[in-house]
Amino acid sequence: MNEPAADGLGDFLRTRRARISPQDVGLPPSVGIRRVPGLRREEVALLAGVSAEYYERLERGRRKSASVSVLDAIARVLQLDAAERDHLHALASPQRSRRPRTAPVRLRPGLRQALDAVTDVPALVLGPRHDLVAINDLGNAFYVGLDLLPPGQRNIVRYLFTVDAARNLYDDWEATARSVVAELRRYAGTRPHDPQLADLVGDLAVQNRDFRRWWADHDVYRREYGSKRYHHPLVGDLELGYEAMTPVGEPDLMFGTHTVEAHSPSAAALALLSSWSASSRHASSAEAAKRTDADAATHDPEATT
Repeated sequence: MNEPAADGLGDFLRTRRARISPQDVGLPPSVGIRRVPGLRREEVALLAGVSAEYYERLERGRRKSASVSVLDAIARVLQLDAAERDHLHALASPQRSRRPRTAPVRLRPGLRQALDAVTDVPALVLGPRHDLVAINDLGNAFYVGLDLLPPGQRNIVRYLFTVDAARNLYDDWEATARSVVAELRRYAGTRPHDPQLADLVGDLAVQNRDFRRWWADHDVYRREYGSKRYHHPLVGDLELGYEAMTPVGEPDLMFGTHTVEAHSPSAAALALLSSWSASSRHASSAEAAKRTDADAATHDPEATT
């Protein structure tokens, strides 16, 4: 899978019209058996006010661009939500092949300080492909198994699909995994020639049947806020909110932080996890200091006299 979004427009349109029935858009039921699920091409064209030939060329990728008004009309017929409508415009726009950011992201000091200032809930900064840019101490303790990924592959999508602990952490792993795939598909609409995206999609499509199937669904999603339930192996069940923000001046980054209701069982569980994390870091630092002292003594001739 070397080019994850080359055929994106046609596949996206086909999957969207397949989910709309004639009755959904006020058309009478068909007589006999329909050869395709959902709407036919000519029905979409009729309702959007364009010729069937025009729409067919658009869906087959034979038309380089379409006007904003035509795309909006098609989006209305297919009952696209805001994220899907934006995705349609991105796929159909000849300007969408913006140069992807492939160099490692360097977090500016102010963002690093802002992240480190979040101490009572897990928080992280992600790059455009959900690459992990930075994470706070409680986030490291919360996302069990994330540190098992090699440093160059610490990515939330890889985490969800390749680390067993991730499946156990999320109460509804499937819903979370599907939404992350849909976020990645949305990114592919704006950066179809990103080689790192192609590598990520190719690796996961080979390794995981669920990823392969959900990627082919062409669903798109824009994360903003919400809540999720978790089951952490150390502190048990939690219900946490989340907020996703784009830092000013860093359009490719997402600053994500959890939220928790004060004095709730989830807040108490996070406090316990934070205490355990601090104790673990202190023990690791103490052990590292002992090893350093022992090495120094071993190499100091006067230390044995």
